Amino acid sequence: MIEKGITYKSVLKVTQNQSAAYIGSGDLPVLATPALIALMEQAAMKAIAPYLQETESSVGIYVACKHTRATAVGKEVYAEACVEEVEGRRVSFKVTAYDDQGEIGQAKHDRFIVDKNRFLSKLG
Repeated sequence: MIEKGITYKSVLKVTQNQSAAYIGSGDLPVLATPALIALMEQAAMKAIAPYLQETESSVGIYVACKHTRATAVGKEVYAEACVEEVEGRRVSFKVTAYDDQGEIGQAKHDRFIVDKNRFLSKLG
């Protein structure tokens, strides 16, 4: 059962492929905001994955992110997701990201629990 307070930490070593210059969200060799958001979503997804049935998955439905400080390519970053609320099949998280100098971003993120086959069958 998914409950408030469940946490998970995802770690990433920033490579050129996650840089703003490579992704196209900027032109500098720093962690791109889209890559930071992906890391935050991954932490949330993995936090609740052990509590899902084999036929279930979770999909991201909302992200509000503040990317507050740049991180250079080559540095390690991590995002820690914490379940804040469970309402039916919607799970809300607070996610905070850090590098070796401290906090680099925060997000509110919601995921929705879906039946894998039913979800994929609707894609047509």
